[in-house]
Amino acid sequence: MAKEIKTNAMRMLDRQKIPYRVLQYECDTFIDGLHTAAKTGAPVEQSFKTLVTRGKSGQFYVMVIPIAEELDLKEAARLAGEKSLEMIHVKEINSVTGYVRGGCSPIGMKKQFPTFIHESAEKYGEIYISGGRIGTTLCLSPTDLIKVCRGHFGKLT
Repeated sequence: MAKEIKTNAMRMLDRQKIPYRVLQYECDTFIDGLHTAAKTGAPVEQSFKTLVTRGKSGQFYVMVIPIAEELDLKEAARLAGEKSLEMIHVKEINSVTGYVRGGCSPIGMKKQFPTFIHESAEKYGEIYISGGRIGTTLCLSPTDLIKVCRGHFGKLT
């Protein structure tokens, strides 16, 4: 029997005894969240993507928003207390987070950055996020995600 490969996100959830489910799908290159939801059968409205931004101050911020929506950088900057925010460049994702594009989880990054989760997550008993590598999705409660990320809910789109 093959041993399940644990990601940093899973190890962190295990350490904090936070329950989650793992959904695996076949994929070896980046695909967007809508295609990921289709492969896993996760409801689109409960599926969230992780975006990393940099503030005018140089501080990084993690934004978790519904997969079918776009980040409102002005609203996100207001929540973060920054003058402005910009998305980090794709080539920076690994060096900043330790994850790759398409496998970036808000849990278990190299460093804990201020994290904001779209307010719509609050209305669901469980949401779907990246598991920390391409081909892995995690399902957990949004309140547990807030707890493990020390995050905040807000209007981000």
